[in-house]
Amino acid sequence: MKPSSTTAGAQVAPARVLPVIVLSQFAGTSLWFAVNAVMPDLQRAWALDAAAVGWLTSAVQGGFIAGTLVFALLSVADRWPARYVFLACALLGALCNAWGAWGSDEFGALVMLRFLTGFFLAGIYPVGMKVAASWYPQGLGAALGWLVGALVLGTAAPHLLRALGTEWPWQAAMGAVSLLAVAGGAAMALLVPEGPHLPRASGLQWRALSSIWRDERVRASAFGYFGHMWELYTFWVLVPAIVATRLAGAGVSLASFGVIAIGMLGCVGGGWLARRAGSARVAAVQLAVSGACCLLAPMMLDAPAALFAVWLAVWGITVVGDSPQFSTLTAQNAPREGVGSVLTLVNCAGFAVSIGSIVAFSALAARFPLGAVLPWLAVGPALGLLMLRPLLSRG
Repeated sequence: MKPSSTTAGAQVAPARVLPVIVLSQFAGTSLWFAVNAVMPDLQRAWALDAAAVGWLTSAVQGGFIAGTLVFALLSVADRWPARYVFLACALLGALCNAWGAWGSDEFGALVMLRFLTGFFLAGIYPVGMKVAASWYPQGLGAALGWLVGALVLGTAAPHLLRALGTEWPWQAAMGAVSLLAVAGGAAMALLVPEGPHLPRASGLQWRALSSIWRDERVRASAFGYFGHMWELYTFWVLVPAIVATRLAGAGVSLASFGVIAIGMLGCVGGGWLARRAGSARVAAVQLAVSGACCLLAPMMLDAPAALFAVWLAVWGITVVGDSPQFSTLTAQNAPREGVGSVLTLVNCAGFAVSIGSIVAFSALAARFPLGAVLPWLAVGPALGLLMLRPLLSRG
């Protein structure tokens, strides 16, 4: 299907498009962290231990991996209008989330519903990036900087809620998140027209998916992203433990929110810099700085309070600031008719890497001091920089 009678190169995105995509992305991905925001209340209400909490958290990640694999193999985001895929998945994800709050009182059922919520998030997060790519072939790094920044705020929000000690019943809080996701899906479908810069695929895009290992440029950005994912989510999981070496009580939650939320500056600022320096250079610099922060951990954990705070802030900014630029590079170099499918499959593999890293480092952090564990996170950035070299040499 051809984009429009207007030439794609001449069609400019309406002013509302980017803000609506960003807000819809934030609203839809809020489903990801709904249980995290109410976890203490849920533990008390259902007498759950720490292992049960891990199951609920992992269920969403596992569902997302399964969903992205299915969506990529079926080329869902490329064969059907991406904004309607986003709407359908927002509605289904909101239903699973609300059902988990009111429709079940069994732990096993809640785990399955969280898995299904993660499955439908596969039609929200990468599909939102596909929608942005269809409108912003130029300046995509800046646009995705705002989108990933919205996800970062959603990740940080549960820590803020814990610090503020909200009095909402946990079911009401999850219900509010479901309503927010529905509103985001409706806004995407009603206010964002189909973008003119990516063609609609007529069939499965398995050849496009093979570009991840067949095309040097796509391979470089994809494997650079995998190195970044080795570090990112594990760092976010360990932030409370790092902060707890200096603070206690609500201060841990408030500081954890700050360390994670400040990553939005890296996403948005990196997008602005990418307009001038290019996405590959911006991603490489941020990946190198966050890797250096890993290596400095043994010294910084015992450093004066001001230096400790600066170290965590720099790490929080750069650990996620490269993410939108990796996605930009993948979208720019992937076959035009398969951009959505390639982005989805790269997300699938990246989150699989993150689960392996989280499991490994959580076990290590329980047995060894943080100063001995955190430097090994630098393995991911180092390998990511090595894989990114072809794009850097091309400028």
